[in-house]
Amino acid sequence: MSHFLSAQAIHVWDRFVRVFHWSLVACVLMNFFVVDDGKTLHQWIGYMASALVVSRIVWGFIGSKHARFADFFPTPARVRQHLRSMLSGQQDFHAGHNPVGALMILALIILVLSLGTTGYLQTLDAFWGEEWLQELHEGLAATLIGFAGLHALAAIVMSRIERTNLIGAMITGVKIHSKK
Repeated sequence: MSHFLSAQAIHVWDRFVRVFHWSLVACVLMNFFVVDDGKTLHQWIGYMASALVVSRIVWGFIGSKHARFADFFPTPARVRQHLRSMLSGQQDFHAGHNPVGALMILALIILVLSLGTTGYLQTLDAFWGEEWLQELHEGLAATLIGFAGLHALAAIVMSRIERTNLIGAMITGVKIHSKK
């Protein structure tokens, strides 16, 4: 028996989402792996990352269909259904983010904003030199890198499972879903 593959192209991530995504990736990588002075450049890159996330939150309410949180917000029912489908081997295609991916997005947003906040607090006289705040900031940074790595790995794995090039889609904005 032969199986024929067909492909469906879906315009999913608009230019704002793609530029936001790769700009945030650049900020996170620069601040974690390149800029380690803890001073002006590190701070400005952190502020840029925070501003990007705030802009993305706004875009999550006013942006294009698949950019809106309402399109992919991970309710418990959506997460359960998605996990059930995956565990049973059924295709559970989502034009935008799947519910587990949406959980990751929310976690990354919270981490970046928490890093921005703890970084900013360290510049204030009230918290200057506070070791607990520095340790919290460093712990959040390590957690962000871990989650970002997990996010990238999940994009690769889910691309294989869903027969969709998720990384390519975050570059072009077009998700090409192959189905049997």
